[in-house]
Amino acid sequence: MAGTSSTDYIKHHLTNLTYGELPAGYERADGTVMTESSWTLAQTAQEAGDMGFMALHVDSLAWSIGLGALLMFIFWRAAKSVTTGVPSGMQNFVESLVEFVDNTVKESFHGRNPLVGPLSLTIFTWVFMMNLMDLIPVDIVPKLFELSWAAAGNDPHHAFMKIVPSTDPNITAGLALSVFALMIFYGIKVKGIGGFVGELTLHPFNAKNPLVQALFIPVNFTLEVLGLIAKPISLALRLFGNMYAGEMIFILIALMFSAGLAMGIFGGALQWAWAVFHILVITLQAFIFMMLTIVYMSMAHEDH
Repeated sequence: MAGTSSTDYIKHHLTNLTYGELPAGYERADGTVMTESSWTLAQTAQEAGDMGFMALHVDSLAWSIGLGALLMFIFWRAAKSVTTGVPSGMQNFVESLVEFVDNTVKESFHGRNPLVGPLSLTIFTWVFMMNLMDLIPVDIVPKLFELSWAAAGNDPHHAFMKIVPSTDPNITAGLALSVFALMIFYGIKVKGIGGFVGELTLHPFNAKNPLVQALFIPVNFTLEVLGLIAKPISLALRLFGNMYAGEMIFILIALMFSAGLAMGIFGGALQWAWAVFHILVITLQAFIFMMLTIVYMSMAHEDH
């Protein structure tokens, strides 16, 4: 984005393409005033924030759904071409991946639930694919989108495009809350309402005296509920924080290319080194998210 300051460059790269509702009387960035409340695309980060909780991050949703569809297509093609003879490279890769996840589930999950294996495979591959988008140079896709946006007669400065869904806390929180909902569902299904409530109220402090135990119940409930709620929060924020930091470093390195030839060469070396290291980060974050999901599901199936 030639002609913009470093601050504007960073803000532009960190702003989502947001679709939401602006109220009547709202003055937009281009000076127009909304005559009535309507849904529209945000022109600035300020407008995106003013759209509130119900606004949609179009880019995050599109990329995450698209990557999920791509994964389903890859596994469908691998399943369709499977053979008992000499396997293809794709079949070898998919079988190795499935075997890796299956062994991980067998080692960490101690209950009986046919959902956990496919769930773990989906989480690992989907999160990995979303993280993998961080290795695409930060200016390529946004610039292409900016050009297409301008070709359609729109202001290119309003063409926001974030292509790494896992740097959006809404995406990571959605994944974490889905896992949390499964934890609650299977916790109640396996232990029953009484057993589930008992785990929240009778631990970690207990006593044989009923009166003393009654005094412990609110303390136990507070501690256990806080620990339960902390699981999806930590699951979401861990992935978001690591990927957001990685994206920020790529953006800062990209700024070096506009600071002269020497800094550009140095920035290119830094970008290559960080990309190599980041391959480990994106894989590790996908693995951690999968492992914590398996552990949390295993805890939900444990009946004390």
